[in-house]
Amino acid sequence: MLTQSHSTVGFGGLETHLGVARVPDPRVDQCIEMFQPKKHAYATIEYLDVPAVTKETLRDAAYLAGLREVDALAHVVRLFGDDADARRDIQSLEEELLLSDMAQIEKRMERLERDLKKAKTAELQHEHDVLKKATAVLEAGKPLRELELDANEKKRIRGFMFLSEKPMLFVLNVPESRAGQMAAIETEYQDLLQGRAGTGVMAICASIESDIAELPAEEAAVFMESYGLKDSGLQRLVRATYSLMGLISFFTVGEDEVRAWTVSKNATTVDAAGTIHSDLAKHFIRAEVVSCDDLLRLGGFAACRDAGVLRLEGKEARIKDGDIVHIRHGA
Repeated sequence: MLTQSHSTVGFGGLETHLGVARVPDPRVDQCIEMFQPKKHAYATIEYLDVPAVTKETLRDAAYLAGLREVDALAHVVRLFGDDADARRDIQSLEEELLLSDMAQIEKRMERLERDLKKAKTAELQHEHDVLKKATAVLEAGKPLRELELDANEKKRIRGFMFLSEKPMLFVLNVPESRAGQMAAIETEYQDLLQGRAGTGVMAICASIESDIAELPAEEAAVFMESYGLKDSGLQRLVRATYSLMGLISFFTVGEDEVRAWTVSKNATTVDAAGTIHSDLAKHFIRAEVVSCDDLLRLGGFAACRDAGVLRLEGKEARIKDGDIVHIRHGA
């Protein structure tokens, strides 16, 4: 509904709705206006509306494998109806994820302990120690998002793709009567995030979004305004997703193409180069970087050079949200 898409894909043998959402960004719009490129591309996110996570679906190996492949989870929780209890529903789902991870660890630990008896290698012992840490967190009733590990430990268990380790966005589906109170509702449920690493919360009204999806853009804006809403649910969901996952956008611009790219907020210039094309990272020399705001304010790259805001960066320089990046390479 949010992505106005009706395509379906298979997910563990079950039918799943797939929506590809364009990441709204006025900076891309402004760059398109400035450069009048032959083509342009916004960043996108894929949302999969998967069958509900239950004891039964988690026993389905194909469903479980599909769920492990996603980058983050969004748990839609209803706040309407006499029996609505968001905190109960959230806790219930968290417990299912914890139990699934615990079962996976127990199975692996049995094999590890057998292998360690045959040959005690440093590699096997390290994995055993990390999984023991994970077990302690799960037994304390906490998701693996809250497990503190160093880089080597994270690498050791990355292949397990634990469900409770994935970032989690709690999406509160509010009744139409409370649609004008989104910010207040999000504040009301901020306690859901206390002591929970890798989580976020947002409110949305599905019944209103359903109506918005059927309207032309201008009418939709008027309709939203009548409820005191400035942005559509999709725009707010995308922003919440970026914030939850620690993502930022950088841009490549010119007369041929204006394009937005998505990277981690900790990405370096060489990471950005690799996002564009692996060869650019392999043969990276330098990156020309300028903030989009400076380019739009000064009106062009030449003016940015004259003003001293266009800079040459090496491999380790961090990318900032809204940077325009051109890669110099030796390919």
